Amino acid sequence: MYSQINPGRARRVTLLFSLQLLCLLAGAQVKYSGTSVDLLISGTSTLHDWTMKSVKADCSANFNISPTGQINGLNNLTFSTPVDALKSDHTAMDNNAYKALKTDKNPVISYTLTSVTVITPAAGGASTVTCTGKLTIAGATRQAQVIAVCKPNNDNTMTVTGSEKISMKDFSIDPPTFMLGTIKTGNDITLSFSLILKRA
Repeated sequence: MYSQINPGRARRVTLLFSLQLLCLLAGAQVKYSGTSVDLLISGTSTLHDWTMKSVKADCSANFNISPTGQINGLNNLTFSTPVDALKSDHTAMDNNAYKALKTDKNPVISYTLTSVTVITPAAGGASTVTCTGKLTIAGATRQAQVIAVCKPNNDNTMTVTGSEKISMKDFSIDPPTFMLGTIKTGNDITLSFSLILKRA
């Protein structure tokens, strides 16, 4: 005597199995965070090129990691760094930069992800992550695209590196001047970063 199979129950079981299989293939969502960074802002002036460095940051990201350890998605990303953590070799330059960045009212530079594209090489290794998000500098928020190379490591950390050119005038920032205006900085700056994020 054969028992009758409920068609509705069979469909639900099939759907559940399909969802479980998709989750397995897609991998797990893993949170990474970090509070240190090698951050370098570089630019030009009428006298010489200049740089400001920071090692302080607060970054949090949720990556989709495949069963083979590759990145195939990024669902959330926030990054911030205090402006006064940026330092050059000259205190006068730092003070002028803080003034131009309106640090008294806007002490933090921040970035929040809105959309992302992830390219993962078939052979594995680092993934190229193209982020589009809201970048806030000196109280002004603009949409900015940042391309980063993300590489999971065997010790449950992830290395994230990249660089992006930024126009100060896009954020209503007057390029700083020095020596009573005789030395002027260029409008464009390059933001380069290297982070080590730890798996939560």
